[in-house]
Amino acid sequence: MENIKWIFFDLGSTLVDESECLKERCKVIIEQNNLDADEFYKKVLEYAEKDAFAIRWAAQDFGVAVPKWFGELERLYPDVEEILKNLSQKFKLGIIANQVTGTQKRIDSWDIGKYFDVVVASAEAGCEKPDLKIFNMALKQAKCNPSEAVMIGDRLDNDIIPAKKLGMNTVWVRQGFAKFQSVKNELERPDYIVESIADVVDLF
Repeated sequence: MENIKWIFFDLGSTLVDESECLKERCKVIIEQNNLDADEFYKKVLEYAEKDAFAIRWAAQDFGVAVPKWFGELERLYPDVEEILKNLSQKFKLGIIANQVTGTQKRIDSWDIGKYFDVVVASAEAGCEKPDLKIFNMALKQAKCNPSEAVMIGDRLDNDIIPAKKLGMNTVWVRQGFAKFQSVKNELERPDYIVESIADVVDLF
């Protein structure tokens, strides 16, 4: 990718492995409500193809409540710090993510906050992806033209499509529930597709 100055990352299921959080949330829903596990997971996967809140919608279909987010089970994907360290030597790095308050504190606790010059999270921004406002806020803070930036994320709907609309370069990381999504048209087609965050380094 030529003329790239900035690389922006999503956080959940892109840099942060949320798989254990999702498993625990499903487990609690199933056990507390005596649901058939196979039926519930089938419904979750149906929604995972089209929405970021697959468990929430599945729970609604079954008429049950969704438990808290088990944030204590979040972990960085392997080698994330090394990946960010390498990329930060050649590019400016940023985060554009739908997150609750305290994103900077969380990434600092994982010892990766030092690699990011811009962190725009929905709770503080007052808007969330796929709204183009949050992307424009990040680009403005970075003083960066869209064509000079890359958006790396796990979701076609929240990350790839809005970034492409603005003229950003895009990388789809097929991790988490979003790997069940599929590209339906050219507007949704990322510039690059990788199967894990570890593969991103090879693109640059």
